Amino acid sequence: MKAEDIRDLVAESVALKERFFGESGPLLLEIGARVARSLLDGGRLLAFGNGGSAADAQHLAAELVGPFRRERSGLSAIALSTDPSVVTGLGNDLGFDALFRRQVEAHGRPGDVAIGITTSGRSPNVVAGLRAARDRGLVTVGLTGNGGGDLAGLVHHLVDVPHTDTARIQEVHVMVVHVLCQIVEESIDR
Repeated sequence: MKAEDIRDLVAESVALKERFFGESGPLLLEIGARVARSLLDGGRLLAFGNGGSAADAQHLAAELVGPFRRERSGLSAIALSTDPSVVTGLGNDLGFDALFRRQVEAHGRPGDVAIGITTSGRSPNVVAGLRAARDRGLVTVGLTGNGGGDLAGLVHHLVDVPHTDTARIQEVHVMVVHVLCQIVEESIDR
């Protein structure tokens, strides 16, 4: 790899973000408002994904529980991948595909928001978790890429990054997390 190759990667990433956020601003404002409304009404946010997407879910929950840009009361947000006893126990007893479904059954209530993150839109455990959330009356959001995969038509709000490369999709997902946190924080007067 040469220095100009790195510049090309950065230029590709910047162009994707400019295009995506230019087109997706209204959708992100709507999702942020739904999350804020749920939290203000005593609901919670459940976030989940695998690998880097699990890290994004944890990042989202951490920024809502803690202050994002200003001091405020903590908001009810849970990343479903963070408890190793639950994750390994459910994986062992019920299978990895049931991991998020079972936790949504345990923690999700009508009016809560579930955000499932999968760059392909095809992770069976994320799809099952979002299906369970929708069936239980939660507002469902899918963060994905490359057309939405199995999440297209399943979730209330599909945030589909128009790219096929996992790294580019994840870069946008991190920025989506930050944008949503800022929208929520600015919507909540605590």
